[in-house]
Amino acid sequence: MNNNPTVGNSEQKNGIRLMFWSGADFNEEKLNIKGKKIKDASTFYNNITELKTFDLIRWLKKSREIQWDYKNIIKRKGKLERLK
Repeated sequence: MNNNPTVGNSEQKNGIRLMFWSGADFNEEKLNIKGKKIKDASTFYNNITELKTFDLIRWLKKSREIQWDYKNIIKRKGKLERLK
């Protein structure tokens, strides 16, 4: 939505981290919430066989439905506002 980041990934030593920028509000057991200020949540895959398509589809749908305005976080001096 309007260049607002919703999902990302990073290659790490033991596998891939899949992160949803607004994932803390998804209410998903399989996503780990790291911080309280930033609303991200992520999961880690050591092997592609661990990825469950039905989980990924559900999370991607939620990433479109639930969003915090990360695009303007600097302009708002670190304050997040809910978009959806």
